[in-house]
Amino acid sequence: MTRITATPEEQLAELKRGAFEIIPEEELLKKLKKSYDKQKPLIIKLGADPSRPDIHLGHTVVLQKMRLMQDFGHEVYFLIGDYTAQIGDPSGKNKTRPVLTAEEVLQNSITYKEQIGKVLDMSKTKIVFNSEWLGKFSGLDLIRLMGKATVGAVLQRDDFSKRYTNSEAIYLHEFIYPLLQGYDSVHLKADLELGGTDQTFNLMMGRHLQHAYEQEAQCILTMPLIEGTDGVNKMSKSLDNYIGLTDTPTNMFGKLMSISDELMKKYYILLCRRPSSEVEGIVKGLTDGSLHPMNAKKDLAQEITGYYHGAEAAKEERDKFEARFSKKQIPDDIQVVNKPAGTIALLDLFLELELIKSKSDGRRLIQQNAVKVNFEGHSADTLELAKGQEHILKIGKLRMLKLIGE
Repeated sequence: MTRITATPEEQLAELKRGAFEIIPEEELLKKLKKSYDKQKPLIIKLGADPSRPDIHLGHTVVLQKMRLMQDFGHEVYFLIGDYTAQIGDPSGKNKTRPVLTAEEVLQNSITYKEQIGKVLDMSKTKIVFNSEWLGKFSGLDLIRLMGKATVGAVLQRDDFSKRYTNSEAIYLHEFIYPLLQGYDSVHLKADLELGGTDQTFNLMMGRHLQHAYEQEAQCILTMPLIEGTDGVNKMSKSLDNYIGLTDTPTNMFGKLMSISDELMKKYYILLCRRPSSEVEGIVKGLTDGSLHPMNAKKDLAQEITGYYHGAEAAKEERDKFEARFSKKQIPDDIQVVNKPAGTIALLDLFLELELIKSKSDGRRLIQQNAVKVNFEGHSADTLELAKGQEHILKIGKLRMLKLIGE
């Protein structure tokens, strides 16, 4: 059996790094002390709805804490809600979610398992599906479970209360979702459940039901949602501001280099696996100016890319990046574009090559001095091109092309 060597205080300090809330913190410390004294691992639970199988770095914020508890020697359960996914989690939704088929859930679950292995130690991860116990519920079992909570309590959820106030439909099966998710904690006898801030109500329901079933109630740790590469909105595939775990090493490294210096601090806190003392030193250095932001960002990009693609691939990407952009070298595989000599409308060219999403996006890049011609800032949205002339265009931090006049 794995021995728990880190003290309860050391474990709590690492868990608190970047956390939004621990409910209640004093109770969790007591659990950690009891676990340490008796050398009995805590049962840690993280539930996942397999309706969206693609995982990006935003999802790993919670997974990193799960890995941390694994490394401390605790018993980790990654619960795939294959049964509850067929109901659909209404958290944060202003309308009823479509119900998935069992086949869709199964396929998404397979993809999920492959991706979480990029963060968790799968040899120490117990993967369970809540259909194993919820699928055996009779109608009477469900009614008895529903008797453990009131309608008033469920209506306290922000999303339900808003829909109720606005006379929008709330279906009875949506009320059942948090009860079933809460019962998962009863079945597993969880000591600590992790989740995002949007899951607080569901996690608290698990704590409530454990009390109702006369179990020792779980503690709760919630992690904040992380902004994507735009630095404004939460990381999301639909907003195209995400960094996917299945991104190529080049894309992952490049996207990480594109984040703002301020967001870099948050990425260090929430995504880096270094000890808290090291991370605190880096953030302090970035804040007081003793650490150069570009060097820190390259370190971060190399480290995170290394988690998912290996140290050798990450080092290669850093070398390539420095050769292209830091040392102003032109890559061998640069995109070559031939255009008739004359005045080139850059925004039209960038749109044609799908380097920008819109002309306003292109104008913003020009205004921010993010468009370079032959490695010099270019403030105009046109460029004069003579026959046989070559220009090296750099757009943002990641894109480069060679423009040749015909």
